[in-house]
Amino acid sequence: QVQLVESGGALVQTGGSLRLACAASASVSQLYGVMWYRQAPGHQRELVATLTDSGITIIGDSVKGRFTIARDNAKNTVFLLMNNLKPEDTAVYYCASDRLLTTDGSWIYDAWGQGTQVTVSS
Repeated sequence: QVQLVESGGALVQTGGSLRLACAASASVSQLYGVMWYRQAPGHQRELVATLTDSGITIIGDSVKGRFTIARDNAKNTVFLLMNNLKPEDTAVYYCASDRLLTTDGSWIYDAWGQGTQVTVSS
């Protein structure tokens, strides 16, 4: 059963902006820590941004000053706001959660979404 669904990936030009969303499914009552990763072809997976359940944000050095991460608790959704995009930002972006609580009271650890493609043209 899919607990996290990413959306918002698209083809944009250099300098453009995108907002990616990581939405928890209806079976999830509470989303805790969330991370955004990306992986480009031939490259290792890279941690881009983290938002802990206590509200601490950590942005990766390669995107610092351009990307931010934010949460909408009412919608159980975490966003990755990406500005001044560069061709090297092209990758599949994944969100993951260290733990989430389902509506039936069970815990799920290390949940992942299916990914969303971001392509930045030069």
